Amino acid sequence: MTKLKTFRNLKPEEAVEHLERLYREATNALEKALDRYLLERRVPSPEERSAFCYPRLRVLYKDVPQPPPVSRRAFAKLQRAGIYETTITHPGFFRAYLLEQLGPLVDEYGAAIEVTSSSQEIPYTYVFERTDEIAKAGVTAGELARYFPTPNLAAVGDEIADGLIEPKPGRAYPLMLFDAARVDYSLRRLVHYTGSDWRHTQRWVLLTNYHRYIDQFVQLAIGQLLPSGQFQKLIMPGNIEITAGMEQSEAEDRIAASQWHRYQMPAYHLVAEGGEGVSLINIGVGPPNAKNITDHLAVLRPHCWLMVGHCGGLRESQSIGDYVLAHAYLRQDHILDALIPPDIPIPALAEIQVALQDAAAQVTGQYGDALKQRLRTGTVVTNDDRNWELRFAQERRRINLSRAIAVDMESGTIAAQGFRLRVPYGTLLCVSDKPLHGEIKLPGAANAFYETAVAQHLEIGLTAIELLKDRRESLHSRKLRSFDEPPFR
Repeated sequence: MTKLKTFRNLKPEEAVEHLERLYREATNALEKALDRYLLERRVPSPEERSAFCYPRLRVLYKDVPQPPPVSRRAFAKLQRAGIYETTITHPGFFRAYLLEQLGPLVDEYGAAIEVTSSSQEIPYTYVFERTDEIAKAGVTAGELARYFPTPNLAAVGDEIADGLIEPKPGRAYPLMLFDAARVDYSLRRLVHYTGSDWRHTQRWVLLTNYHRYIDQFVQLAIGQLLPSGQFQKLIMPGNIEITAGMEQSEAEDRIAASQWHRYQMPAYHLVAEGGEGVSLINIGVGPPNAKNITDHLAVLRPHCWLMVGHCGGLRESQSIGDYVLAHAYLRQDHILDALIPPDIPIPALAEIQVALQDAAAQVTGQYGDALKQRLRTGTVVTNDDRNWELRFAQERRRINLSRAIAVDMESGTIAAQGFRLRVPYGTLLCVSDKPLHGEIKLPGAANAFYETAVAQHLEIGLTAIELLKDRRESLHSRKLRSFDEPPFR
């Protein structure tokens, strides 16, 4: 067996460099062995296979300073002496994130950093993407699984995020919420659902439930692609790119060529340096989609995800096109009941609430009482049944007790997932119908609503993100952290 390589007493930058080198060596060895097998049918030896493993990052915190460091920061904290570790995938992509987390642990806590090889194998499906070569070689997936590492779903889970890992004497504590295998699993799922390379996903995410928001986003994005602007390109499903300075006719041809309908949750990425752009994903309708996409987005550790979609207004005083800023959720989605029971409160995050309200004021030009007539703050009911109106006799009392002002099918799930997976979240909905007051979503009225409201609503979401970029120091709230957290955000 290959002897484990260990590098000790590293600076954060050195640690990331070693992680990159070990990961590169492991993936190169795996790909080389797979190429050889496809050509010669030569099986990797046990020693060769032992090299197909993720690198491990370890933080050692032995000498606790007295008094312990005090910081208002919500992450990069060590709560007890001990060893903290995790496996790492794609360290080059996550370089900025890793340095952001490791720096304070060394500077403030005096922790030591080690990098070593691990025994957690890298599944070949996460490295070798030339699937056409496998088919041409006449090799089946079952055959490859006998000789090469494959995804082991029994070892992929959210036990750390869900608080199911109890520290045991002599065992290392988790360093972050997701290990390498869990991250790689979600990265491949993102490609499958969104139709674009996961590397294009930006650190600021908007989620919507109707494709008309996508159409508007594409037009707004093209207008932002200026030679001297902050955004570099727009990437659409199928990894189709529109760049600054492109002729209008060519851009339109590329938009038409994007076969977004092939993907369940198509994503559009307005790319900026360092991932500081915006990704908009049409998650479709319903709690399963909302949970599915956020399960996978969470491994990228975005700065936030915001829901900008449609809802039914529950108050007579509301008008079609009014906005709802959710400050609480009546969760009737049920999909997360076993993970975050409905009696667990999902708090509104003040930083995001303020940004959304400020953005609404800027975009609409309305302030004070004028804005309050257009934007209502209150509870949103998130249902798992689109036809909840058909059981209104049963629903009426809960709506009254909750003082809910709107109903949808995704917002409560997205907020609960943000709370569960420590990703800042928020919801700004637009009233598209009033089911309790005779204003239902008929085709004519719906089209008129789409034409007048979608552009402004999306602009508010984008403006809120720009405001949050300037306020990011306070964005990662301690409200999302428990008393027994891994050090990494």
